[in-house]
Amino acid sequence: MALKVPEELLASVPAEERGSGRDDVRLMVSRGSAVSHHSFRELPLQLRAGDVLVVNTSQTLPAAIDGELEQVVGRSPASGTAERVVVHFSTRGDDGRWVVELRHPLAGGSTRRRHGGPAGAVVRLPGGVRLVLERPLRDGEQRLWWARPSVDDVVRVLRRYGRPIRYPYTLRDQPLAAHQTVFALPSPDGTGSAEMPSAGRPFTAALVAELVSRGVQFAPIVLHTGVASTEAHETPYPERFEVSEASARLVNAARAGGGRIVAVGTTAVRALETATGPDGVVRALAGWTDLVVTPERGVRAVDGLLTGLHEPEASHLLMLEAIAGREAMSRSNTEALRELYLWHEFGDVHLILPDEDGHTPHCSSNYW
Repeated sequence: MALKVPEELLASVPAEERGSGRDDVRLMVSRGSAVSHHSFRELPLQLRAGDVLVVNTSQTLPAAIDGELEQVVGRSPASGTAERVVVHFSTRGDDGRWVVELRHPLAGGSTRRRHGGPAGAVVRLPGGVRLVLERPLRDGEQRLWWARPSVDDVVRVLRRYGRPIRYPYTLRDQPLAAHQTVFALPSPDGTGSAEMPSAGRPFTAALVAELVSRGVQFAPIVLHTGVASTEAHETPYPERFEVSEASARLVNAARAGGGRIVAVGTTAVRALETATGPDGVVRALAGWTDLVVTPERGVRAVDGLLTGLHEPEASHLLMLEAIAGREAMSRSNTEALRELYLWHEFGDVHLILPDEDGHTPHCSSNYW
């Protein structure tokens, strides 16, 4: 799928700046190899009573913060030298450390990729906070690093001095509210996602109410997303998640009754599939997930997916192929380009459903 997305199709501002509201986006619907085009407000017509939408309630953090990286010569910082960087706080570890990404600042507030490190270097942050880089997250990779902050409450620092992460294809910084979905809820420990679970962004309270009135149910889960790998296309790394007992029961009951389980975003797929056993039963589970959903593994609980449009090289491509099949994904991406859909977190969305006859030929496993 060597597709090139033209720059003019990269959504640079939220939908409410382009139209009448955040639900004013387009909806492409795939059923097997059949593709149709709609407005997102027509979503209730694409679903039916008994279906369940699995939604991620993780709130987005203002996870980008300006800093100065002390230049290390030998084992000591070189006096009077520092490099301006933007730190993306990604994931908090169990021991108080954070996974972070250091990026070069660009004019206008955006950033570009840089290698992290070196080990032992110190990043000075606002409020007198110091961040010590310890080691790369993964051997042989330099983008993401484990780092130890000098304060326990990093989230408080982010809320005071940080801003939402954004990339060069966006036009300007947006307020944090523009990066929250209608499903976002505060976490008991104050943590959240480094980047918005963006598939849920077009939903409004009014649309949720209409879906509920038509018999569509919602199963909340939590997966705190880390920073994306938009340039490096790395495989996903471990993230915190939780599938509650109530959501597990709702999904199991719906499946037993013939309802379709539609994940809103790949984060919802990752969390739900982590909590689903080889028998196809979803069980309450919380902790860390390192699951990578591939066509070879298949999916066990998910029948459909609502997702944003991302370049075919993005890290979750294999997950989309596990749900829809490679041929269907190739066709839908071609259709999206031909019909001038907008891509990325502020863009249009794609609903992947089983064939009308109920078959799901995309799965290579025996769980269907």
